[in-house]
Amino acid sequence: MTNDDTTAMRRSPLLIQLGGLYGIWLREVKRAIRDRGQLVGGISRPILWVLILGIGLNPYFRGEVYGEVTFVVPFTYLQFIFPAVVVLNILYTSVQSAVSVIWDREFGFLREVLVSPMSRGMVLLGKVLGGATVAMVHGCLVLLLARFADVPLTLSDIVKALGLMAMLAFALTSLGVVIANRIRSFEGFGVFSNAVILPLYFTSSSIFPLDPALTRAQARITYPEWLVTLVEINPLTYAVDALRGVLIDYNQFDPRLGIAVMAVAGLVLFAIALIDFRRA
Repeated sequence: MTNDDTTAMRRSPLLIQLGGLYGIWLREVKRAIRDRGQLVGGISRPILWVLILGIGLNPYFRGEVYGEVTFVVPFTYLQFIFPAVVVLNILYTSVQSAVSVIWDREFGFLREVLVSPMSRGMVLLGKVLGGATVAMVHGCLVLLLARFADVPLTLSDIVKALGLMAMLAFALTSLGVVIANRIRSFEGFGVFSNAVILPLYFTSSSIFPLDPALTRAQARITYPEWLVTLVEINPLTYAVDALRGVLIDYNQFDPRLGIAVMAVAGLVLFAIALIDFRRA
């Protein structure tokens, strides 16, 4: 046996794992492409949020009452909410893409994959990367509205935003898999995932700001204390804030905190999903 044959044999297990990873990733992407309802939601959701909320609430956001303008943030509401709509599209798509875990378990495909030579970690990684890729595409659909929202984007801004979006999509898809591993029915997954998505989003300072001119103590006097606490402990708060810093150059927190929170959340949620997946 030649050295080339030995090298090929050593590489074959890795090639098998990578080939399987690509196959599962591609299956998840193709499934999403063929789902027209998911595409319609990915397009209609940001348009509704930007057009109705962004334009309709803009005068109230800036506090324009009888010619007087009270300071909230130095942006229009359309600009302020734009990064949050990007996060919203990623959030919905990432979590909902994990329903494929229930689908595959229900119809036996998951059982066939798990008895293949692929490790369970690679199977899970393929599914998470597939869901995250689809979520990234849906997030990019919102970026196409940047000019309409009067959000000027440079190439550098877009590259930085895509990096943050990728981290967020990976973490949220892992969260969706964690939910899917614990919920055994399609109906239960839909109800429970919405019960997670909506509180996460609305308590992430996505649609209203905590005034950065206030100290932490002042914020707790201005706003209900429980609401400030929920915003501060919500990991999605820091993801929205980091993306807002890149897209409109506005941060309520240290921008490095958002990157750290998303990285830790992605690793922790993927680890939890992997533990559950190995028990399946």
